[in-house]
Amino acid sequence: MIGRISFGGWIRRLGLAAIAPLLVIGLVLVSCGGTDPTVIATLGDYHPFDFINEEGEIDGLERELGDELCRRAGLECEWILHDWETLIPDLIDGQFDVIIAGMSITAERDELIDFAGPYYPPRPSMYLARAGSGDAAMAGQLGTTENTIFSDYLTEQGIAFTPLAGAVDAATAVLAGDVDAVLVDHAYGVAKLAEYEGELEAVGPSLELDEGLGIGVRTGSDLLGAFNKALDSMKSDGTVNEIIRRWLGAEAATFE
Repeated sequence: MIGRISFGGWIRRLGLAAIAPLLVIGLVLVSCGGTDPTVIATLGDYHPFDFINEEGEIDGLERELGDELCRRAGLECEWILHDWETLIPDLIDGQFDVIIAGMSITAERDELIDFAGPYYPPRPSMYLARAGSGDAAMAGQLGTTENTIFSDYLTEQGIAFTPLAGAVDAATAVLAGDVDAVLVDHAYGVAKLAEYEGELEAVGPSLELDEGLGIGVRTGSDLLGAFNKALDSMKSDGTVNEIIRRWLGAEAATFE
């Protein structure tokens, strides 16, 4: 998904600014024991990966995936909401233990933290436009979420675009006519194409910008091995693919 965090600033989503950064939404007990819980930080505003459901709980693909990972790893896990802009520095600082927040694996991030996974395979990012627009939409007003790998790419290429704040859903911005096309990651794109079937289409070129979506942990953390082992188990028995299809639809990328 999602954007590159640079040394100069840790910015992407400010949609949860009104919510305390470390708001605990729910406590997930997946094993017994006297050790401190493993704290997982997510965003809560990136449907269908992570969002707040009608019961006020963190829900989505990543919640389901993370709960099962914790169960298989024998970990007691607690979920919290956190601002995107400080996810990596606060992970490094020890304020929580894990990031599961639609975070794309990039070379720059990999220098700062370790990644288990990916839990969604690397696939080209895409442009979405209103159905019937065709590639002509690329000549109109482009948009993408600000301070992401997508906004970085467009800036580096000298392509003008409308920055979308983290609280603004990219697909909704297209459907509302605020922009003509948006640059998004593959997983989000296929989910929105399924959700708004007949209303959206993929246009323009696809772009290789990341290495899939990963689970962030502090460099040297024992959790890296624990989550990779649990994730490998879930890939082997098809659980990861089932979760991906359930939340993102039949056209989502899966693991062979």
